[in-house]
Amino acid sequence: MRASDRAYAALRDDIVEWRLLPGSLLGEVEQSERLGVSRTPLREALSRLTAEGLTTAAGGRGVVVTGISLKDIDELFELRETLERRAAALAAERGDPEEFRKLHCELLAAPELIHGDDPARHDYYALVARLDAAIDAAISNSYLAQAMGSLRVHLVRIRRLAADDASRLTAAASEHAAIAEAIAARNPSLAKAATTVHLHRSLSHVKATHTPH
Repeated sequence: MRASDRAYAALRDDIVEWRLLPGSLLGEVEQSERLGVSRTPLREALSRLTAEGLTTAAGGRGVVVTGISLKDIDELFELRETLERRAAALAAERGDPEEFRKLHCELLAAPELIHGDDPARHDYYALVARLDAAIDAAISNSYLAQAMGSLRVHLVRIRRLAADDASRLTAAASEHAAIAEAIAARNPSLAKAATTVHLHRSLSHVKATHTPH
């Protein structure tokens, strides 16, 4: 892996997982030393993060981690609804029902992971990522999959705001299971409806618990 790719991946993970908080200044010297890369690949990594909206220029001082406002959340969910409802419908039309039946069963058992220890909860997030990946593969549309991939970077960051809320995660697991079940049944309308319910409840929860950053 190139040095710039390593630096980008490390910084993105730190931002998404809230180890680097909004407003954190990412100085070139400090970050180069921390990540063990020279300043040129670090600049490339920072440019990619800025292009994704995770960092922004700080008036000659370098770049800072961007915040997340309620307006940002509303706009992200508007785009999310457009993309994910269409993707769910396409997955129901084009996907392998057996793959989504298996995911449905795993998601029904997800509360055991959510209420377990930290590694188990990590397994739950990995399961949700597998559902996302299965939908991306099923839709057979690289442009739509790329758009959703870019969006998910920000959604994971928002999702982590509610990472300790076991009740919401349990409800979300049930909602994800309903989406997988509808896709397995090859029912595009039901897949879209299940996605709409999940997005509505997710947005309501995030807005009710969000503290501006």
